[in-house]
Amino acid sequence: MPAKAEGCVSKLYSGPIIDAHHHLWDLGLGRHPWLATTAGERGGLGELGPLRRNYLPEDYLRDASRHNVVATVHVEAGWAGDDCVGETRWLETLDKSRGVAARYVVHVPLANRQAPALVEAQAAFDRVVGVRDILSWDPDPARRFAARDGIMNDPAWRAGLALLAGHRLVFDLMVFPRQLAGAAHLAAAYPNQLFVLNHCGSPIDRDADGMRTWREALRLLSERDNVAIKISDLVAYDHDWTLDSLKPVVMHCIDCFGTQRAMFGSDFPVAGLHASFDAVYDSFKAIAGELSADEQTALFFDNARRIYRLDDMSSAGLLPA
Repeated sequence: MPAKAEGCVSKLYSGPIIDAHHHLWDLGLGRHPWLATTAGERGGLGELGPLRRNYLPEDYLRDASRHNVVATVHVEAGWAGDDCVGETRWLETLDKSRGVAARYVVHVPLANRQAPALVEAQAAFDRVVGVRDILSWDPDPARRFAARDGIMNDPAWRAGLALLAGHRLVFDLMVFPRQLAGAAHLAAAYPNQLFVLNHCGSPIDRDADGMRTWREALRLLSERDNVAIKISDLVAYDHDWTLDSLKPVVMHCIDCFGTQRAMFGSDFPVAGLHASFDAVYDSFKAIAGELSADEQTALFFDNARRIYRLDDMSSAGLLPA
């Protein structure tokens, strides 16, 4: 359980922030098929029209300008699946002087026969610290991200997953609540692999039964000590959100995983479909204000620095010691 701060509300967090989850893209490259005008809906996010514009480091810095973001983790952004290393090469060309995309969670199609070579190629980039191969599947085509159900039980896919630990690569785990029990079995089967659950486990069904399913399944997954959680894009499935609607979700994540296995991420620009960057981080700060100063620092900075291997940036003077 998180500790209260000396029996009262702490000062709102103003220290350094590592944004543990965001995306960049240049649509002029034609490498993001999910953002094509003919692509239709995806993942239950609603109308994607506002995302059909370039989102580059300068755009991120403009959105984040009111917050003390010192480094960010770029998460693969649906680049064309036949060229996953191409996204990493593109990221390497971007300006890193202000910490945007200081580390990358890249895509590898782990069930692919070429997965061993692709993992090797991705791991050769110093900024690559993790892999994401989205597993989120729903019977409704408008809500699913993954092409098929049951991927995490596919022996070929598991063989690809088994390659990551040898390269010290985190696996960013993106699933819906109906898949969280399976994810707990997956984490148990690979105890040497560190998993980071994305977006609070994507609580997409907002009725009482849906939220109860999410809460119970998240608790089960949190029992695996090789799983951490990103508290990110709370508004993806809570479009008419208020601080009161976000707080129980955040606090359940923290109650399950503790303040040493949780971190905040913006999921910008995707979260921008339903909230401004300021609203996202102001909400995080208001909710976390009940925690101690050390716990807040863990959530906003320390855990992402440790999990995504940003410590060497500190020694180089790019992050606070």
